Amino acid sequence: MKSARRFLDALYDGAGMVAGGFLVVMLVLIVLQMIARWTGVVFRGAPDYAGYCMAAASFLAFAHTLNRGAHIRVTLLQQALASRGNARRIHLLDLWCLFAGAAATTLLAGYAVRAVQWSYRFQDVSQGQDATPLWIPQLGMAIGACLLALCFWDNFLSRAFAGRDNIVRETI
Repeated sequence: MKSARRFLDALYDGAGMVAGGFLVVMLVLIVLQMIARWTGVVFRGAPDYAGYCMAAASFLAFAHTLNRGAHIRVTLLQQALASRGNARRIHLLDLWCLFAGAAATTLLAGYAVRAVQWSYRFQDVSQGQDATPLWIPQLGMAIGACLLALCFWDNFLSRAFAGRDNIVRETI
C-alpha cells in the first residue's frame, strides 16, 4: 500500500513539475513575441501557444495543488462543528465534500477525454494563424482533469477507509 501511495504522490508532484515547465514555456513564448514585435518579425500563433501552455499548466497543477492544501477551502462549517466537538459530523462532511469533488471531476475528465477524441477524429484545427490540431493542446487539459479526478478519489477512499485524507492542512 505504501508503494501505491508513493507512486500517486510522485505522479501528482510530477504533474506539478510539468505544469511549472509549461509556465516557463509560456513565459519564453511571451518574451519571444515581444522581441518579434520590436524587430518587426512575425511570430504566428504565439498568443495561441501561450494560451495552450496556460491551460495545460492550470489543469496539470490541480492534483498537486489539491494534495498540498493550496486550493481554497471553506472551513467555516468545519470550524463550527469542531467547536462543538462533532468529530463524526466533520468526518461525514469531509467524506461528502470529497465524494462530490470526485464525482464532479470524473464527469469533467470524461468530457475532456471525449473532446480530445472528437477533435482527433474530425481533425479539428485551431482558428488562429497556426492551425494547430486541437487535440494536442486539449490533451494537457484532459490529462490534468483525469489526474484531479484520480486525486479526489484517492483522497475520498483514504478518508473513508483510513480515516484521513492525504491533503496537507493549513498551518494558519
